[in-house]
Amino acid sequence: MHIEKETTTSPDVIIVAETFADAAAREMLLDRAMGPKRRKKSSEKLRRGRRPSEGLALIARDAEGAVVGTVRLWDVRLGEGGPAALLLGPLAVDPSLKSAGIGSALMRQAIAEAGRLGHRVVLLVGDAPYYARFGFSAAKTGSLSMPGPYERDRFLALELVAGALDGAKGVLKAAGRRLRTERARLAA
Repeated sequence: MHIEKETTTSPDVIIVAETFADAAAREMLLDRAMGPKRRKKSSEKLRRGRRPSEGLALIARDAEGAVVGTVRLWDVRLGEGGPAALLLGPLAVDPSLKSAGIGSALMRQAIAEAGRLGHRVVLLVGDAPYYARFGFSAAKTGSLSMPGPYERDRFLALELVAGALDGAKGVLKAAGRRLRTERARLAA
C-alpha cells in the first residue's frame, strides 16, 4: 500500500495505511462505533469476501499508536459490466473522539488517495449533510442502486472526474480482489 505521506489531524493523531496487524483493533473500533448490526448492511454484501481497493485502507493512530479511526474503499462495478467505481465504508472514529476532526481527515485523505490512484467515482451510503462537505450528493445516483435494502436518499456519489457517472445505471456489483484464506478474511 502506498500513502505519499502521513496526514496529521492534530499533534496527537496521524493517518497511515492500514496493516494486517491493525485488523483486530479495527474490528473492535467498528464494533464500538457502529454496533453489531453493522454486518447486516447492504454495503457489507459488496465487501464480504473481498479485500479493500489497493492502497485505500487507512487508519488514524493516536500518540500511543492505538487505532482511533478507520476508512476503507472497495472496488465495485456500476451495473452488470459497467464502469468501475469505489464504495467507501465504513468510516468510523472512536466514540470518545467524535468531533475531533478525525473522520474529516480520514475522508479527505481517502478521497485524495483515490484520485491520485486514478479512480473516477466514489459512492457511499451515509448521512447526506455530513458527506456533502466533501462533495457527495444523491444527484447522480438515481439510476444506480445497492443490492438489498438501503435508504435511497443516503446513497451518495462523488465524481473525481467530471461526468464519470453520466449514463451509469444498474445495481452495484462487487468487483474487488477476493480474499484467499481465513486469515486474510479476518484482516479484511
